[in-house]
Amino acid sequence: YQRRVREAVVSTQSTGSSQFAFTTFVSRINMFGKYTKVIYGTAAVAGLGGILLMANGSGNASKPFPKILSTHSLVAKHVTKDKWEKLSNIKTKTSGFTLEKAIACAVQFDDQHCGIYAGDGDSYKDFAAVFDPLIQEYHGISPNAKHTSDMDVSKIRGTINPLAPVHSVRIRVGRSFNGFGLSPGITREQRLELEKLMKNALESMEGNLKGNYYPLLGMDEKIRQQLVDDHFLFVSGDRNLKAAGMERDWPEGRGIFHNKDKTFLVWVNEEDQTRIISMQKGGDVREVFSRLARGIEAVRVSVNAASGKDFMLHEKYGYIHSCPTNLGTGMRASVHVDLPGWTRGESGGQTGITYDISNKHRLGYSEVQLVQCMIDGVNTLYKEDLELQKKHGL
Repeated sequence: YQRRVREAVVSTQSTGSSQFAFTTFVSRINMFGKYTKVIYGTAAVAGLGGILLMANGSGNASKPFPKILSTHSLVAKHVTKDKWEKLSNIKTKTSGFTLEKAIACAVQFDDQHCGIYAGDGDSYKDFAAVFDPLIQEYHGISPNAKHTSDMDVSKIRGTINPLAPVHSVRIRVGRSFNGFGLSPGITREQRLELEKLMKNALESMEGNLKGNYYPLLGMDEKIRQQLVDDHFLFVSGDRNLKAAGMERDWPEGRGIFHNKDKTFLVWVNEEDQTRIISMQKGGDVREVFSRLARGIEAVRVSVNAASGKDFMLHEKYGYIHSCPTNLGTGMRASVHVDLPGWTRGESGGQTGITYDISNKHRLGYSEVQLVQCMIDGVNTLYKEDLELQKKHGL
């Protein structure tokens, strides 16, 4: 490294004070032993003819600080110039991901709230100086918080009032396996290997989970149309996913699984490595949650038996996802319910009088707690809706 610094300095050297600057510069490097970082500022100090020397542990100059268009985003707040200089040249081990790739959405678009994605599990470690405070602020957790997962359906108290006009219940989670990049950073080879593992795992499902896997690449038109009609098919074109690198090699390595009853689905290699979904008509939340828990465990056991790989689970951040907003449970538990009283009083729901009620939190609460919150919330809203209907003469 000293040789490279000497060549850089000598190439801009003239005479006199610059020779002294060079000697002092090298002496300071020797004093530190194994060089980690030196930043020399102006020509007046270093005598280098206006050259600004900046280096990190690899001996490479840090990349220019990007212009972040989403000025009010969490990225704009937590990706400072100082952090950029320290982290911009780091490449993660699993997929070679960089901080520049991670913040692509906040750099390209001016409307991001969060604006950052992880390219692999390593990203949360290598870029912790950015991710940690950002995650703590978004999720409202303390620096020493720990996440607890709990999929025990027996702990759920009660259910949705059977008189409530519920259309359907849907609960989904994301899960990622170690050894593979997350969607923004996963390599083509990793994506194909993961799809193969998932295909084998899903096609080994038994009982009411048994079904078929449909790869997006080369999909039969009749199957594609049926998946569209069922509202199961995920498609390309989302600008955030494209900017974040999640649609590379599209549609290769992606696919959809569903059981015969169309109550259990798995998306493979979309925004997350896997999105696991349980749903059905009516308001039986317990049955939906129970089926989800069985499906998740069946996938985990099958992939683990075939490859030795398991879900990425972080002590503080729970189940690892590409978007830090989904860390923890990665769960969205939702109910579609008619609330005509609220519609009259609050000017409308999702479609007419139908509202989509779901949990807000992901991290810092267990799956059981979030499902319980959703059940209690729907029951409260239904009770209030009956009072509002009376008030408005409905």
